[in-house]
Amino acid sequence: MNCDEFVELVTSFLDGAMDEPTELDCLAHLARCEGCEASLDQFRQTIAILGELPRELPGASLSVGARDQLRGAFRAARRG
Repeated sequence: MNCDEFVELVTSFLDGAMDEPTELDCLAHLARCEGCEASLDQFRQTIAILGELPRELPGASLSVGARDQLRGAFRAARRG
């Protein structure tokens, strides 16, 4: 496994949603790649911080343009 492959799978790795051979490949990669290990720590910290935020939906004060930009960004992120 290389860094690009790990990045593609990091969400599944964090969710514990991958098969055992792939998870072992990820763990082996992390054992020899300080960069991906640091990235994984950053993902975990980000998730923890976001989990502490109050769950609020954008209010009516959010402009139509801002809503459209957010929708576009979320759709683009899903497509990868």
